[in-house]
Amino acid sequence: MNETQSCHAVSLNEKNFILAFKQKLRHRQLPARLPPPTLQAHPPCPPEARRQGPSPPMRMLDTADTAARLPWPALRGALEAIFRDGCAAPLRHAHPLPQNDAAEGTLLLMPAWQPHRYTGVKIVHVTPANARQPGLQAVHSVYLLSHGETGQPLCLLDGGTLTDRRTAAASVLAATYLARPDSHRLLLLGSGKVAHALAEAYAERFPLSELRIWSRRAESAARLAATLAAAGLPARAVAEADPRGADIVAAATLSTAPLFDGALVEPGTHVDLVGSFRRDMRESDATLVRRARLFVDTRAGALAEAGDVVQAIAEGAIDEGHIQADLFALCRGEHPGRRDAGEITLFKSVGWAGEDLAAAVLAYES
Repeated sequence: MNETQSCHAVSLNEKNFILAFKQKLRHRQLPARLPPPTLQAHPPCPPEARRQGPSPPMRMLDTADTAARLPWPALRGALEAIFRDGCAAPLRHAHPLPQNDAAEGTLLLMPAWQPHRYTGVKIVHVTPANARQPGLQAVHSVYLLSHGETGQPLCLLDGGTLTDRRTAAASVLAATYLARPDSHRLLLLGSGKVAHALAEAYAERFPLSELRIWSRRAESAARLAATLAAAGLPARAVAEADPRGADIVAAATLSTAPLFDGALVEPGTHVDLVGSFRRDMRESDATLVRRARLFVDTRAGALAEAGDVVQAIAEGAIDEGHIQADLFALCRGEHPGRRDAGEITLFKSVGWAGEDLAAAVLAYES
């Protein structure tokens, strides 16, 4: 008998012993299950995530499920709460991904957690080579939400939908502090998914009577305008990115050059810049940044990644002290936001992992 055979050979006596042992176990009185441990005094996770024994089934939320569980008012409230209360959220990790047929791709990791409650991480793949394949997006992402005490995975959400909606909700949350309450004319620059979400989010919060949409690709602006008009919004495509006559200007593009002349922005306007997330990207010129009272989602993120801010600083138009406050200070009541109806306000966001966590928790608990 070789070594392999000896490892798997079982004698008749051994088989009888095993059968007898199994029979004994069937009639054995097992002790009662111990009660689950009590978590510390923190807002608890749902009970099913705290039970002992096998992990609860992990929920899977696709695009439609994720969107349905993130209605605008509730999402704004969740974001306001996390900006007020805070969470641990280090700057995102970025790692290069070599590709065969295009420029280098990127793997982004955005973790955040609240001790004893939840942990979460958004995983983003940016793969430029996908642009060569019709119907394949260049950016794919998912969000994994886990129990903060046990580490059990709880929910896997569509990362793109979560990002689009929390980005738009954060912009509108800032606008509740920075835009005039009677703002009703919106100029939207961009025609992608984030622009679509911005239109819906602003229309839900402000009494819009006019929604102008501009894009470098006129057909894309027309397509988005038609979609929004069919949903009942007062949307129409325009040929120029002219900020005159707008109460709110919201930009969601991948531009590396200013989209309009900052000198044309009228007193009382609120400008919301979403698109740029690298130092070499910008949607505004230094003139606008200098004229406006500048607010950001996070100071660290803005000074590290917001091209609109860092380029204006490099050009000598402003310094770091030009930032009036971040969204933490606004939500905590540490800064009043807009002071009067005539000033120009500017909100620049680059995204914060805490927003993703708040949105994921809201979707999971809904």
